[in-house]
Amino acid sequence: MDDSTVAGSSTSSYQVDNTSKSNLPEHRDYELAILSNDPPTSSSPSHWFSRCSHRLVNRYPHTHSRLLRFARYARGPRPKVNLPNPTPLLNIHLRRLDLPIEEWLIKATRKLTAPWLIVLLGAAYIIALAFFAREQSFLTPAESFIGCTATYWIANDGCGLDGQLCASFDDPTFDFRCPAQCSNVILQNPRTIGDEQIAFKPLLVGGGDPNKTYRGDSFICAAAVQAGIISNSKGGCGTLQLAGNFTNFLPYIANGLSSLGFPTVFPLSFRFEDFTSLTHCQDLRNEALAFNVLVTCVLFLLLRPKPIVLFWCLVCIGFWHVTLFSQPQGPPPALDVAFSTFLPALYIAYAFWRLAFRFTLPAFARSPLEACILYMGPFWVGLLNNLTFDKLPLSRLTSSDIHKRSGAAATLVVMLVIITVLAINQIRVIRKTGWLPYYAAWYILGGFIILVLALLPGLSLRLHHYIVPMLILPGTAFPTKLSAIYQGLLLGLFLNGVAAFGFDSILQTAADLRQDAAQGTALPTFLTNSTTYNASIPLINQTVQWAALPPDWDGFALLVDDVERYIGTALNFSLASLNASIPHFFRLAFLSGSTSGDFTMAATLWANGTWTDPLPGPS
Repeated sequence: MDDSTVAGSSTSSYQVDNTSKSNLPEHRDYELAILSNDPPTSSSPSHWFSRCSHRLVNRYPHTHSRLLRFARYARGPRPKVNLPNPTPLLNIHLRRLDLPIEEWLIKATRKLTAPWLIVLLGAAYIIALAFFAREQSFLTPAESFIGCTATYWIANDGCGLDGQLCASFDDPTFDFRCPAQCSNVILQNPRTIGDEQIAFKPLLVGGGDPNKTYRGDSFICAAAVQAGIISNSKGGCGTLQLAGNFTNFLPYIANGLSSLGFPTVFPLSFRFEDFTSLTHCQDLRNEALAFNVLVTCVLFLLLRPKPIVLFWCLVCIGFWHVTLFSQPQGPPPALDVAFSTFLPALYIAYAFWRLAFRFTLPAFARSPLEACILYMGPFWVGLLNNLTFDKLPLSRLTSSDIHKRSGAAATLVVMLVIITVLAINQIRVIRKTGWLPYYAAWYILGGFIILVLALLPGLSLRLHHYIVPMLILPGTAFPTKLSAIYQGLLLGLFLNGVAAFGFDSILQTAADLRQDAAQGTALPTFLTNSTTYNASIPLINQTVQWAALPPDWDGFALLVDDVERYIGTALNFSLASLNASIPHFFRLAFLSGSTSGDFTMAATLWANGTWTDPLPGPS
């Protein structure tokens, strides 16, 4: 893997950076010599490990011999060696068949490798990208953009008593624009609707009546997709009409989405109009993806710039594709946030080049087609993480997520098996070069640092998907086809993580990880139950009762039909204002100041007078 070896084997415009692993610290003769039986020379200082080794050889000579053989095997060859460049698979030379495809490609496109062409393409690309981004995000009024989780109503008591914080609107109509792929955006934590719970799918309630009426807390964009107002693949614009109280939201299945029903009254609902005044509504992320894939393939196959130039092109194209098209941070894209992330991302990318890419990418100088396949396929798989790995039932590596989502444990086991097999193979490759002790020392040191971070009190270790490439990429600095695949995938994952979410902390509090999930607080107890409720008493004279306050809590918050209807210290609530002809759902939580704890599961009073006790646990 010496520079002279790579450069001498290539006549294309690929050139190797004037650095190699020879610049890294040289192997020291005493690295493993202390495990041998040879006595130290007079010039060698006595070492504690050497003394232990001599004691071991005296007491357990067979064990010492086995350890020595293993250490010498793990150490690899001395002096260290460079792996040969991989043989191009597409240059086929057989007895009766001669198809040097890579050589033909290099010869046919040699004139296109002139440096001025890459400069011209760069300028044309920036102009084209600017027009793409303008058409995508900057011709529609900024206030009309909404995200995939936009809604009018906040869960539980988020809208305050009687929904006062969410039910005041100056304009009952709203022109909106949704991005594409909102059907893929799901609830990460369970949400209670009446006596049902929904998780890991878009929040949709209603839509099954002739007017397609949705409850106010439904995801607007997912509802628009289900109602046929916009396309999931292209996004689009629509006009929303707010409505007030609505009773009996009907479930609905259409356009690949299903909604829950809600058989009682809710104070806010909305419907969609058949027209909208907005224009330039189509999401162009698919067209931008095709354009960027074509540009990266042209770079690999035709223009073939120096490896370091090619690397920086991939970094910039990948980052801005995520920022402007596939996963922008906010509608429209927050360019100020993007630029604040771009500069530190470039510094880390340069570390990737120094530690890994400069040893692998130049090795494919004589096989541009194979390099394009090996790098570009995994690169775009990692870069489009929201369409690839996010589809797996494993969003966060936390025990709560793994246990509550079907298939998460099996997915984790399969991933660990695959990663283990690939890691063992990569260790085998590193050992063949003699660099295994060097890499092992650094990875062991890094493991200890991560262990210390994981044990810090009050904080949880979170390996975001931009951190994983930072840990793994240094171990891919070898000219093999698998290393090329790893590097493409990991670079794409890194760029997706930082461009879509920024440099989120590796340490997070329990609240950061919990988000809107249950807090694990104490739960109140309903005294009214299926045994004590007397259905013969008119509803106007009925009350719901609960047990007294425990210490450390100030009061109660009661949700009736998913709307906060009572805050205080009383131990009962009158049902006189409720409609006796429809069911009602009751959930109760303790209050500390103005902050509520976990709500109970729903107790249900059916229209026929039957009381159903709540299930155990929080809602």
